[in-house]
Amino acid sequence: MVRIATIPLQRTLFAAIGQSQLRLAEAQQQMASGKKATTLSALRSEAVRTLSARSLLAQQQSEGVVATRLQSTLALVDTHLTNTDNALTGLRTQLLKGIGEGRTDGLQGMIEEAFQTFRSAMNADEGGAPLFGGAQLSPPFTPARLADTVGLPTSAAFTNDAVKANARVADGLDVPVGIVASDIGSEIFEAFRTLAEAGNIGTVPTAAQASALQVAADKLDGGIKQLRAQSTENGRRQAQVETLADRASERATILQDLISKNEDADMGEVASELTLRQTALQASYSVFAKLSGLSLVNYLR
Repeated sequence: MVRIATIPLQRTLFAAIGQSQLRLAEAQQQMASGKKATTLSALRSEAVRTLSARSLLAQQQSEGVVATRLQSTLALVDTHLTNTDNALTGLRTQLLKGIGEGRTDGLQGMIEEAFQTFRSAMNADEGGAPLFGGAQLSPPFTPARLADTVGLPTSAAFTNDAVKANARVADGLDVPVGIVASDIGSEIFEAFRTLAEAGNIGTVPTAAQASALQVAADKLDGGIKQLRAQSTENGRRQAQVETLADRASERATILQDLISKNEDADMGEVASELTLRQTALQASYSVFAKLSGLSLVNYLR
C-alpha cells in the first residue's frame, strides 16, 4: 500500500518560507538604512578595519574641533593686537609731531583714547576667560583710567600669571597659544605712566612736558616692537593651525570614504536583490498553497 504524507513536506516548506522571509527582511533593512549590516560583527572580515578606521576618524574629528576653536582664539588675539598697534602707532606719530612743532592741540584726548584702547585689548576675553590673563580669571590690566597709572609700579599694573596654554592639534603636537598681558604691555604701560605724570597737556607743552613726550615716544617705540613680535608669532601659529586643520579634514575624508566602502550598501544591488527575494518568497507561497490543496480524495476518485 502506498502511503501519502504531506505533513513532512509542509514542514520543509515552512522552513524554506521562513528563510525567504528572513532574507527579504535583511534586504528591506539594507534598503531602509543604506547599510550592509547593523552590527560590526556582521561585517565579518571588514569589522576590524572598520573599527580601527572609526577610532582614527574620531581622533581626527576631535583634533579638527580643537583646531577650529584655536583658529577662532588666535584670530581674536590678532584683532586686539592689530587694533592696539594702530592706536599706539598713531599716538607715537602725534607725540613726535608735537615735539617737533611745539604744539600739542588735541593730544591729551588722543592719549586718553589710546590708553582705553590698550586697556580694552589687555582685558579682552573669550567666553568670559581673559585672553591675556594666563590662568587667572580676573582682568589682567588693573588701571581703569590714565590717571590711575600715576606712581603705579609696572608689576602692580598687571595681575596675570606666567601660565601659557597649549592646545593638542595633532597626535603628539601641542601648539602654545598663551600670550600674557605683561609680555605685551610693560613698556607701553610705562609710556602712558610717563604721559600721565606729565600732567594735562595743553596746546603748547612746557619744557618738562616736551621732555616727557620724548621719553614716552621712545618707550612706545620699544613697546610697539614688543607687541609686533607677539603679533608675528601669533600669525605664525595661525598659519600652522590652519595647515593642521586642513590635514585633519583631509584625513577625516579618507577615513569616512573607507568606512563608507565597508559599511554602506550598494543601493542598486540591494534593490535588485530585494526584487529577487520578493519573487522567491511569492513563489514559496504559491507552492505551499498548491501543496496545501492536495487531498487523498483526489486520488480516490
